[in-house]
Amino acid sequence: MTAYVLRRLGLLLLSLAVAAVVVFVLLRLLPGDPANALVAVGATPQQIAAARHAVGSDRPLPEQFALWVAQLSHLDLGTSFVSGLPVGPQLVQRMVVTLPLTLLGFVLAVLIAAPVGFFAARYARSWPGIALSAVSQLGVAIPVFWVGILLVWGFALHWHVLPAGGFPQEDWSTPGQALRSLTLPVVTIAIVMSASVARYVRAGCLEVIDSDYVRTFRALGASFGSAMLRHGLKSVAVPVISVLGIELATTFLGAVVIENVFALPGLGSLLVTGISQHDYPTIQGVILLTTLIVLVVGFFADLTQKLLDPRLRGARR
Repeated sequence: MTAYVLRRLGLLLLSLAVAAVVVFVLLRLLPGDPANALVAVGATPQQIAAARHAVGSDRPLPEQFALWVAQLSHLDLGTSFVSGLPVGPQLVQRMVVTLPLTLLGFVLAVLIAAPVGFFAARYARSWPGIALSAVSQLGVAIPVFWVGILLVWGFALHWHVLPAGGFPQEDWSTPGQALRSLTLPVVTIAIVMSASVARYVRAGCLEVIDSDYVRTFRALGASFGSAMLRHGLKSVAVPVISVLGIELATTFLGAVVIENVFALPGLGSLLVTGISQHDYPTIQGVILLTTLIVLVVGFFADLTQKLLDPRLRGARR
């Protein structure tokens, strides 16, 4: 197990390094110069040259990359070309919105999807199970931004019970207002994610319900609930955990859409602003942070699967 953990950590670090190189190169291949965001229309060649020197875009690419890697080695993500503020503290400030949004939406989605998927499998041959499966399929097909717009129309514009968007300037110093601001975005994420996760829970439960060991345990006099709790729950959890890891990472990456729909000051809005202004340090910082979070989520999902399934612990590479 120790060798597996070390191997996965090495793969995580290698993936992060490759992502850093790819992000750096692709940004420099895009048309446009970041110095353009610092000069006004009609700027003189001298002003443009001074702006390029200030942001370092006049240096060769290997030198720019070496300077960036040197900054990263000191956990320094650089300084924004536009605002002049350090990128790291900005990311921490935006994570105060994005991280609770993602985690609350994920937890609510799991709480909805687990019973829905179980009952859809338990009553798969009756109309309640068929109806739940149909609703899950419909939920997967609905775009997340459309769900958000419908919730805003209903709960904010029509019934006036929740805010349509925004976030308190005091952040979490006023937790009640912060939670009210995140209610609709969290519900939006939960609706879309739970529809997808419920399908996987249903498929896992169907496979376990029809398995020989569950039928044998029930033939010995155990109830269906006891058989599922004692022997079926772990078998269902192993494949679903990998799906949950993917869904959590996807939700974090897709926060850019939710944050723009609800005007939340999170990582998504910061990334959009950085792209529109060719602010390379901000873009690189956001993408590296999201890549690291996705890799860490995948690492812990794989580790949890190994701990739950003895077949994976004993499997050779």
